[in-house]
Amino acid sequence: MLSICQWIHQTSLSVAIRESIWVYPILNVLHCVGILLVAGTIVVVDLRLLGFGMRRTAVSSVVSQVLPWTLSGFGFMLLTGSLLAWSEPVRLYRSVFFPWKLLFLAIAGLNALLFHLGVYRGVGSWDSATLTPARARLAGALSILCWICVIAAGRAVGYETT
Repeated sequence: MLSICQWIHQTSLSVAIRESIWVYPILNVLHCVGILLVAGTIVVVDLRLLGFGMRRTAVSSVVSQVLPWTLSGFGFMLLTGSLLAWSEPVRLYRSVFFPWKLLFLAIAGLNALLFHLGVYRGVGSWDSATLTPARARLAGALSILCWICVIAAGRAVGYETT
């Protein structure tokens, strides 16, 4: 794996991003915008699931309104994050926090998948309830926790000295 990272590190795209005065910082800011879109819209849904906001709004309405923004933000975050990772693969390979970021991102994705394939399928019976089912509340709480961990681990990568 290290040899692949070393090869990527030497590609012209990696060097161009890493050595540019403007490209890396702009990608970093755009990546933060993508994270803001994803985590922000997801937290809106999670807070509704937990009963901390928009109690008079149906869960399905909240989900349908924010889902396009969430998916767009995720695509944007994935693209910019991939370019950032491409620019410094050896550093990320040696990072303590980068694998944690990816792990929490995977757990957040699995949680969302299980929520949508599981408890959300029966949303019709609890859509307007102030108190959502325990499994929905658990999914919301786990989601918030995962996104806090994704963001914290990502920030830690930036301050890590390897």
